[in-house]
Amino acid sequence: MSNSTTAETNTQGPEAAAVPPPGAAPAKMVSQGHRRLLTRRDRLTLGLMAGLPTILHFALVWVTALASVALAFTTWDGIGFDSIKWVGLENFKQLFNDNPQFWPAVQHNVIWFVVLILIPTPLGLFLAVQLDKKIRFSRVYQTAFFLPVVLSMAVIGFVWQLIYNPDTGLINSLIGANEPGKYIDWIGDPDLNLWAILVAASWRHTGYMMILYLAGLKGVDPSLREASALDGANEWQTFKNVIFPTLRPTNTVVLVVTIIEALRAFDLVFVFNKGAQGTELLSILITNNIIGESSRIGYGSAIAVVLLLISLVVIIPYLIATFRKERRA
Repeated sequence: MSNSTTAETNTQGPEAAAVPPPGAAPAKMVSQGHRRLLTRRDRLTLGLMAGLPTILHFALVWVTALASVALAFTTWDGIGFDSIKWVGLENFKQLFNDNPQFWPAVQHNVIWFVVLILIPTPLGLFLAVQLDKKIRFSRVYQTAFFLPVVLSMAVIGFVWQLIYNPDTGLINSLIGANEPGKYIDWIGDPDLNLWAILVAASWRHTGYMMILYLAGLKGVDPSLREASALDGANEWQTFKNVIFPTLRPTNTVVLVVTIIEALRAFDLVFVFNKGAQGTELLSILITNNIIGESSRIGYGSAIAVVLLLISLVVIIPYLIATFRKERRA
């Protein structure tokens, strides 16, 4: 009897031995106390790392943006705060009615957007689809096509200035227009300079679009492709009816990015010819009025406010749609 009881006790293991017998007082839990996760030094470090960028962002972005909005209703030559005078909507009236460069600049920004959305965007999608097939040396091709995006606009402008050089440029040499009397001035001709700059901008934008679409294609469920293949669809039908509809979020991002790129276009134009006739843009008008010889800061700020409002028309609906999507998720 005792042997069987002992054997039963041994088979229950250490867990059964740890259980207190009925009626016994429960064991008192040992309190470990509150453990401090962050020391004062950690909090100071985190405060500096998060606080300083926040302060700089607020000072350099928000304060300057609000100051530009306020200065848009004034006249100021930039010399002393005593010369600031309130003029109300006079700058905006002059901008829309008396400025011969404003509407051409708006037209050029629209042309910039149309060209970017019709040429480099489909080309970037085509390259992304080809590279998504896991061809050999895919990484090399991705690097080559994305390299212009990594380069600064100043470098891109310098490279394309060499290509467009009327005397020794690559294009004139290929078409035989580098001889006296046959020169084609791609940058100096008002009828050609905008299109020449747009070629350089499209060269860069293609790589940007390729990476965005390639990231979107990586998120397509492989089972959708397999199901389409089982249904007998060819490659074009699979892309048109299965893959492209799933790229709707990517297409939204591409559209917003392209609009922003068209609105903030400045670097290439300024490097090429500083916004000469034929290449006027809203960003160029802002620069010429604020830091130009005339230094009409109030008038330039009014143009900046118009550009800001146009940007918000695009950005706010995108943000609303993004927040709604996150709430549903």
